Amino acid sequence: MTVGILVALLWVAILYFTDMDDITGMVPLVVFIDATSMSMVLIGATMFYEKQEGSTKTLFVSPISKSEYILAKIFANVVSNIITLVLIYAYAKIFKEINLNFFGLLGASILISYFHSLIGFILTYNTKDFTDMLMSMMKYFFIFATPVILEQVGLIKNKTIEKILFLIPTKPSNILLQATDGGVETWKIWFSIIYLILASLALFFIVWKKFDDFAIKESGE
Repeated sequence: MTVGILVALLWVAILYFTDMDDITGMVPLVVFIDATSMSMVLIGATMFYEKQEGSTKTLFVSPISKSEYILAKIFANVVSNIITLVLIYAYAKIFKEINLNFFGLLGASILISYFHSLIGFILTYNTKDFTDMLMSMMKYFFIFATPVILEQVGLIKNKTIEKILFLIPTKPSNILLQATDGGVETWKIWFSIIYLILASLALFFIVWKKFDDFAIKESGE
C-alpha cells in the first residue's frame, strides 16, 4: 500500500511539472501506464519476497485456499491502483483542469489492474527471480503497450495495424480509459469490457491451475 502511495505522489509530481493547465489528455495515459506496469511489478515483488522469506512452502498447510491467496493479491493491487487514481484525479481537479468521467476511470482502472495482476502471476511463474521478472515485464510492455501508445499519440496511422491492435489486451485497456473523455464508439467500449472480462476469467483459471506447480518448485520439494 505504501508503495502505491509513493508511486501516486510521483505521478502527481510529474503532473505538477507538466507545463499544461488542461491535462485531460494526459491522465488516461498515466493511469494506463500505472495500472498495467505497477500491477505486474507488485505481484512479482511480493511473491519473490515471500519466496525469500520461505513463506511459499507454508501455503500447503495454510487454512486459506489458493483461490483466496490469488484474489487477495489481486485485490491489494486493485486497491493500490484506486488510491493512485484518486490522488491523481483529486490533484488534477484542484490544481489543473480535467474533463474526464471519474467513475469511468475507476471502472476501467479496476478491470485493467485485475487483468494485469494475472499477467504478473504468469510472468512470475516463468521467471527465476525478480530481476528476470522485470525484464519479462519490460518485454511485455514493449510488445503490447508501446504500439498502443504510439497509435494514441498519432505515430501509427495504418488502418490494418490499428485493427490488429484490437487482438492484444492493452488496446481494450486503452480504449476504456480514452472513453472517459467521450467520443469513443459504443461498440468499442462494449468490446473492450467483454474482452477484458473474458480474458481475465481465462487467465485466472490458468493462474489457479499452475499455482501448485509454482509453489512446489519454489518450496524446493
